[in-house]
Amino acid sequence: MYLKNKTAQIAKQNIIKYYFPDMNSEIILETFEKRLLMQRYAGNTIRSYKDYASIFLKHVSKYPSLEEIPLSDIEAFINEKVQNGKISVSYQKGLVGAIKKMYELILDKKIQLDYLYPKRSFSKLPKFFSKEEVRNILDNTQNLKHKAILMTIYSCGLRLSELLNLKIKDIKSSDGIIRIHQSKGNKDRIVSLPDKLLATLRHYYQAFKPKEYLFEGEKGGKYSERSVQLILKKALIKANVQSEGSVHTGRHSYATHLIQSGIDIRIVKELLGHENIKTTMIYTHITDIDKQKTPSPLDFL
Repeated sequence: MYLKNKTAQIAKQNIIKYYFPDMNSEIILETFEKRLLMQRYAGNTIRSYKDYASIFLKHVSKYPSLEEIPLSDIEAFINEKVQNGKISVSYQKGLVGAIKKMYELILDKKIQLDYLYPKRSFSKLPKFFSKEEVRNILDNTQNLKHKAILMTIYSCGLRLSELLNLKIKDIKSSDGIIRIHQSKGNKDRIVSLPDKLLATLRHYYQAFKPKEYLFEGEKGGKYSERSVQLILKKALIKANVQSEGSVHTGRHSYATHLIQSGIDIRIVKELLGHENIKTTMIYTHITDIDKQKTPSPLDFL
């Protein structure tokens, strides 16, 4: 039995050496991407995994193959990043997860790296725009397409990838809903389509005539992430909004304003597409602080 297992192990190593004779990062990353696609990972997840894996492969390029990298060197690589304060908790999780997944899909080998995951997490309250800031942003955005994009993000609580993946057929105007397909976690969901947004989208559609995606580039196809980010950046400047904000801040604003309006947390969870209600609960902390208006000791001096 021992000889049989040993023979199988040697055969497996020979196959690996045949396909990956040296530490060729391009071949490894290309194969990694193909196998992630086969497992139906989302595009953003695949890009993140590849980015993390690329950083790791640069560090271990001195080794002739993945198979010959000792676990101690993987640990040293992560420790160096953490001790130098170069990476956040979420980045550390992503880096360790990508290395584990790469070994699993490339070498068919599960390596034990759980001890390198951060056990302590630091919760940050999400930033959000006030209702007045949202109003100013929309009022100061004159370009019809840009306004439609910003309105859609805020009024539906969309992630950037969800916005860009929206197709015309996903807008169900007669039912007053928008279908979000294969969002984070590969889950579909439905969000409501407000009358104000529907009116704006109809004007936009008549003016721009998109063919497949709701928002398309000049040459067709999906609108780019960078373009949406620039639209928001310019809108914040025009609206004189001092606080920093990203596209995701629009989603945080949507959730916060719903809860401030008294919408049940369980409904907000479904609208956001959260798997666990604990994720949604962070928005109740924001609104609790807002409600309390706790006086400062300075007020009593």
